[in-house]
Amino acid sequence: MGKKIYIGNLSYNMDDQSLGDLFAQFGQVESARIVTDRESGRSKGFAFVEMASDADAATAISKLNGTDQGGRSINVSEAKPMAPREGGGRGNSRGGFGGRSRY
Repeated sequence: MGKKIYIGNLSYNMDDQSLGDLFAQFGQVESARIVTDRESGRSKGFAFVEMASDADAATAISKLNGTDQGGRSINVSEAKPMAPREGGGRGNSRGGFGGRSRY
């Protein structure tokens, strides 16, 4: 398994294909995914790319970090592991499941 890379400050006009093509200059891209808003489908301005090898990922990070892409200076770094989410997804601070109070 390769190394996952975080890309921030992306242009909202960039799509998965153009992101993958950008990183393919530095090695084999396993996946390229721009994170989108669940409701509107619009880009949130950041993405993740997975490269086939750690060496390719390191090269891409060093060559692309701070470069201008689509009028924006992108931030490229090694992706950090996702932190565990708190709570159970449903409910609120009073222990209920939302809605009106019964009292």
